[in-house]
Amino acid sequence: MRLENGDRSTCRPIVNSSSDEDDDGGLLPESYLPVLDGEGLLVPPLNFAMVDYGVFRSGFPDTANFAFLQTLGLRSIIYLCPERYPEDNVEFLNANGIRLFQFAIEGSKEPPLVNIPEETIKEALKVVLDEKNRPLLIHCKRGKHRTGSLVGCLRKLQKWCLTSIFDEYQRYAAEKARVSDLRFMELFDISGFKQPPTFCSHSPN
Repeated sequence: MRLENGDRSTCRPIVNSSSDEDDDGGLLPESYLPVLDGEGLLVPPLNFAMVDYGVFRSGFPDTANFAFLQTLGLRSIIYLCPERYPEDNVEFLNANGIRLFQFAIEGSKEPPLVNIPEETIKEALKVVLDEKNRPLLIHCKRGKHRTGSLVGCLRKLQKWCLTSIFDEYQRYAAEKARVSDLRFMELFDISGFKQPPTFCSHSPN
């Protein structure tokens, strides 16, 4: 049985100045403190954040993050890596009635440039925009490049200006922001999409 939506006040922003050398790039300057829910410690996944109402983003969640994820009352997870989902994670999804949408996007350093498949991003966006799938979590390995590109395309649909889209992307990718990701978001064609639904926020500008 899927848990109902929990209290989203279970995490608080903090400054995170640590570094990471994984091939998915830098760290988000703003992270979240683990907090007690009265029963135990709730630990959010790496680079966890709220994107919009009912839409969250993060790095790859592991077993230590499952209790925290339960507080979100997730209906769906969008997984942006080609690797098979771990068995522990599959069991967690099954136990909580969470549907997995996998979109296999390869991730690697630059150079060489890796072309993000536009049609794959469009299919993932359709899942995000379908209210039946929310609340949902978007994640890749570190929650930076692939996740950042998908969120950036959502922001473009929400009519954010490119400066704001790039600023948000770079808060997560930091010094390892990829020019190819920025270029992809700039050129991403949103003409085939309808106006964003009411859950979506408008441009911060």
